[in-house]
This record gives sequence, structure tokens and C-alpha cells, in this order.
Amino acid sequence: MLELKHTAPVTEGAVRPEAASGVWVPATTPFRANLSIDFERYIAHCQRLLADGAHGLAVLGTTSEANSLDLGEREMVLERLVKAGVSPLQLLPGTGMASMGDTVRLTRHAIALGVRGVLLLPPFYYKNISDEGLYAYVAEVIKRVGDKRLALYLYNFPQMTTIRWSPALIGLLVQDFPDTIVGLKDSSGDIDYLDTLLERYPGFAVFPSSESLLLHGMRKGAAGIISATANTNAAGCRALYDGWQGEDALDLHKKAAALRDVVAPFGWIPGVKAILAAREGTPDWARVRPPLDELSDQQKTELLAAVEAAGG
Repeated sequence: MLELKHTAPVTEGAVRPEAASGVWVPATTPFRANLSIDFERYIAHCQRLLADGAHGLAVLGTTSEANSLDLGEREMVLERLVKAGVSPLQLLPGTGMASMGDTVRLTRHAIALGVRGVLLLPPFYYKNISDEGLYAYVAEVIKRVGDKRLALYLYNFPQMTTIRWSPALIGLLVQDFPDTIVGLKDSSGDIDYLDTLLERYPGFAVFPSSESLLLHGMRKGAAGIISATANTNAAGCRALYDGWQGEDALDLHKKAAALRDVVAPFGWIPGVKAILAAREGTPDWARVRPPLDELSDQQKTELLAAVEAAGG
């Protein structure tokens, strides 16, 4: 049984931002031919997402290829966005790393910039981790960060990490750190898991990662959505978020979900990038960092035809 309770030191006078809600896009990262980040294109993309209705940007996550970026690059992404005029309160960066020290470093850096909060992957290298071990990890991260402004959103993606934030563990973390553990992004696609969290922890900011679950989630109290394909359809996701109680909610849902279903077989990262490359007439947009593979010309043709058929 989990029983330990940790108390973290806090920064005096600091104020934590309100919990995030709405459409948050995990902005994908464009690369130059030498595989460095194309910051000019990246910032323009992020600004367009916000102009299209996104409430914020969940940068430096899976879709951003963040685990292919080094620590300096990850810090530079946030700094460049803020310098370009993106409000830190519109940023929800991923800071969870396999190393606790790297997690703490990235989290402190993000908080110093004034971000809305951070998304925390579990320490994903070791497998078969117990709830007790995960609890100890989160408690230690909170303690070492030591800042009252810290707002943690757990990132549940067991297909990639093989680790699941169990509902019982989430409940204990919320109980022991009620002002710090404020939400969760669920990329599991497990509707029963999503429903369990929404029913058991009302007020906890849960974000499903699929447009297919946005309407269902909103009806049960979800905070919004964090979806890879929102990179190509931020306006459609925003329309569904705003209109989930309206008479045309089901039609908006079907349109958004159709695009999601089309991209899925091609892989979220190369698929999204291929769509952006075609939309902007810029083949370089389709480039990914190894070990990922860019879609072949044939795959791109098939994907774009399917997108057009789906009304995208």
C-alpha cells in the first residue's frame, strides 16, 4: 500500500497558473537538411495553430519528436517561442525524461519562463515499475523542483513507455499534492480508463489525445484535447470543443474524427508532416529525425488522397 506523503519546498510569493483547458496542439517540429530545428518554420507553424483557434501548444511531446532532441534544443524551443511573442501561459511542454536530473532541469527551466504547466512522462527506461516507485519518483521531482508555480500534468502513453499511471496512483498523488498534480494527458486510447478518471476525479483536468474521444470526453467532464492531428485541423478541433453542446456537435465530431482515422495507418508523426508539406508546398516539412522514417512518395500520395476524400 502507498502511504508515504512528501512535502516539497516552495518558492515564496509564487503564483500557480490556472489549470489548462481547451484545444492544445502537440506542435510537430520541422527540421532542416542537417536535421537541426528549422525555428523560423516552427514558430510560424505554432503561431498559425494559435491563430486557427488552438488554446495552447503542448510542445516537446511525442508528436514533437522531443525524445530525439537534446536538452539544449528542448530549452531553446521554449525560449524561441516566448521570444517570438507566444505567451508562456499558452505552453504546456513535455519535461519527463528517463533521468530524474534531466526532468528536474527541464521542468525548472520551463517554470522560470512562466509556462502553464508541464507534461510528465513516467521514467520510461525501466519496466514493470510499481506504483510505489512511480509515487516516489513524482514526489522527488516535486521536491527537487521546489517551486510553488509547478503544475504537473501526467502523461499516460503506455504503448510507448510500457508504464501506466494507474487510477489508484493518480488518486493518491492528487490527494497528497492537490495543488501540483492538476491533470493528465491520456494517449492510451482506452475509453474505460478515460471514463474511470473522469468519473472518479471530477475537476481533474483530463485530456484525451484523439478527436474521436473529444465529444465523449467533454460530455463526461474532460478538460479538452491534446491531439497530434490537431496540427492539421486546429480549427476543426476548436469548432468541436466550442460546439460540443450544440445541435451540430455530432457532425463536427464526425468531420474531426474522419481526419484522425485517415492519418492513423500512416503514423502520426510522418503522416502529419506529410500533410503539412503538401499544404504549404514545402517538401522539407516531411522530414523526420532518425530513427523515424519519412513516408515514401507512394504513401504520401495515398495519404493525401485519403485526406481529400475525407474532406480535409
